[in-house]
Amino acid sequence: MSEPLSEYVRYEYDVTAGNVAGGEQVRWLPRRRATDLALPGNDFWLFDGETLLINHFDGEGELTPQDDKELITDPAVLKLCATAFEAVWDRATPHEDYRPA
Repeated sequence: MSEPLSEYVRYEYDVTAGNVAGGEQVRWLPRRRATDLALPGNDFWLFDGETLLINHFDGEGELTPQDDKELITDPAVLKLCATAFEAVWDRATPHEDYRPA
């Protein structure tokens, strides 16, 4: 994410404590610490290492219509995204340790 946090990301940060209390693991990675990471161009969710859901957003950061989502099962793309996720996860700061500027 960009720092300083936008109003919306600050809101996300503030409400994340509830997710963490419920058992979710959340980490934060400022863009300035991600320069040397090769990352996919779109937001994604990887399910069980077998299916990748690609979310597409418009220029305002709004999710585009439902029919614009992609489901991908190509093993090469799955591996690329899983590797990118692990690189980010390893470098990111756990929610309980991150303090926004």
